[in-house]
Amino acid sequence: MVLALTSLDRPEVTYTPNVLKRRCRKTPSVEFHVYNTRFKVSCRAYRGGRRRGRIGEGAKGRRMESPETEMHGGGTGEKVCLITGATSGIGKATAMGLASMGASVVMVGRDRDRGEAALTEIKVKSGNASVDLMLADLSSQEEIHRLADNFKEAYPRLDVLVNNAGLFRSERITTQDGLETTFAVNHLAPFLLTNLLLDVLKASAPSRIVNVSSGDHKSGAIDFDDLQGEMGYKGAKAYSQSKLANVLFTHELARRLEGTGVSANCLHPGAGIRTNFGSGVSGALGFMVRALRPLMKSPEKGAETSIYLASSPEVEGLSGRYFVKKAEASSSAVSHDDGLDRRLWEVSADLTNLPA
Repeated sequence: MVLALTSLDRPEVTYTPNVLKRRCRKTPSVEFHVYNTRFKVSCRAYRGGRRRGRIGEGAKGRRMESPETEMHGGGTGEKVCLITGATSGIGKATAMGLASMGASVVMVGRDRDRGEAALTEIKVKSGNASVDLMLADLSSQEEIHRLADNFKEAYPRLDVLVNNAGLFRSERITTQDGLETTFAVNHLAPFLLTNLLLDVLKASAPSRIVNVSSGDHKSGAIDFDDLQGEMGYKGAKAYSQSKLANVLFTHELARRLEGTGVSANCLHPGAGIRTNFGSGVSGALGFMVRALRPLMKSPEKGAETSIYLASSPEVEGLSGRYFVKKAEASSSAVSHDDGLDRRLWEVSADLTNLPA
């Protein structure tokens, strides 16, 4: 008897991780959820212990679809793209995809060694030397200001801003600004950075802002009485709140940018993407996230919609929309509350010392 894991969304894949074998109990099966992906744990006789299919292939062994091959609206060499959280996971795959199209890519990360390794890899694999690295800890508003200033000093234009960086924290941690980290990094950081770069985005129009949200926003609520989780912190609640904030921010931003030639859209990258995202998850959930990594989809798959929104002529002029699998989709009903997104904007402006 060994432990077999089967994703209910990807039944063609099963996996038998050695680390979980000894945890098999008498219960026939357990169903659980990890970041919107349902998995079934079953204890059963299993011969061979092999996984059917390879990561990156479908049920019949088909390779995943490659991203778009050209940037929107003209020569690829003219486009400058800034991507946060670009040294690993979906952000790195997004940087690789856009660099492979010939865009000038500016990667943002906080770790120099990992950033320089990713920078070298992307330059070599894409054959594009126009890739740069800027370091910033997005939990610090001072560093976000410095990042915006450094970018504008180095680059005269900005065609695409991809707000990709995000995290999950099981325990409440505050930043040096005294803010809860999940809300600060996942929402306030893109809010502040985007506003600081709006002048160059407007001057570069037509230009695009792409905000990476999550399907988890549908279970989120904005608790204005406890935005910082001081009265009772739960990691999943804080995360879903921050992802709803991404969608609300996108809607209000799009409204404010009408007529400027700057579009703003957001997306769900897909469930069960294999990234470093779960590094801040502890306890039983953290154990499950790490155990399920071999089952998860590749970062390249998770980056497809980001690359599509950054590059495709099909979305030229579209703004304030939510996308899943490179197609427009419906975000939650609460995300369309105009009063809510305007109130969130005002509160966010106050927390980042910006004019409302």
